[in-house]
Amino acid sequence: MTEALPPLARSALHRRAHLRGDEEWLARAWERSRVLVVERDQSLVRADGRLLLLDPADAPDGDRYFLGEDSDGVPYFAVSAPLPGNPGAERASLRDVGHALSDLDAGLLITAVSLANWHARHGYSPHDGSPTIVTQGGWVRGSADGTQHFPRTDPAVIVLVHDGVPGEAGRCLLGHNASWTRPGWARRYSCLAGFVEPGESAEAAVVREVEEEVGVRVSRLRYVASQAWPYPGSLMLGFTAVADPERPVQVDREEIADAQWFTRTEVRAVIEGGDDSIGLPMPASIAHYLIVSWLGGDA
Repeated sequence: MTEALPPLARSALHRRAHLRGDEEWLARAWERSRVLVVERDQSLVRADGRLLLLDPADAPDGDRYFLGEDSDGVPYFAVSAPLPGNPGAERASLRDVGHALSDLDAGLLITAVSLANWHARHGYSPHDGSPTIVTQGGWVRGSADGTQHFPRTDPAVIVLVHDGVPGEAGRCLLGHNASWTRPGWARRYSCLAGFVEPGESAEAAVVREVEEEVGVRVSRLRYVASQAWPYPGSLMLGFTAVADPERPVQVDREEIADAQWFTRTEVRAVIEGGDDSIGLPMPASIAHYLIVSWLGGDA
């Protein structure tokens, strides 16, 4: 059995959205806050596995985003800036450490990276091309004409397709994306995924994406969980579905280079380190969560 939530769905952060427009409160909160510096999807992590948080006086210049408060009322901000040097911490990405962080740190980093990525892509108004500025504690970009632009999240589905068979002989269908050519990714297999299209439900997207990518029809869809994935700004909706492994797999070569059925025994050997013939998704991903859930019989 797996933990109750995917790794990046955990958070002990109270967002306090009603305070984002109160400039006086934000200014006072900044003075007593803890500050997380983010550079793209990276931050500094201490030797004890905690995020490095700075005093406001030590924070670099950059756009500020109010992330929220903890249960003790301590406010947290993120600053989007080059990471400062610190001998007691190392830079790490959300992909690297997201699964190992505490609930509070996981919520801080996923929110900060999500906002930083959105702001980096929306420096100009989509209406007229005019420059926009950060307002509302980092949760809005405003244009000179008063138009407001809010962060957007793109819904995407990800599905662990399996044969419905219990025990070690049960199989799941994993694919290797054609774009995974970087070192360490050449033999990686993962769940099938894709974006929800306009006018489409999440369930319909699951059926469509699996059929498009591997030519397999699925049934018995089950929603499992979701988590944000800010690459660049998605909400991953996790599902399981059942398919017949005797039906031929026909991959769409533009997206999927290969797809294969793997038994629980084979997947378990990779997870436990006894087999390195293939790679599996990183622990911070919901794909890894779905696979481990299936290994435990949750599907």
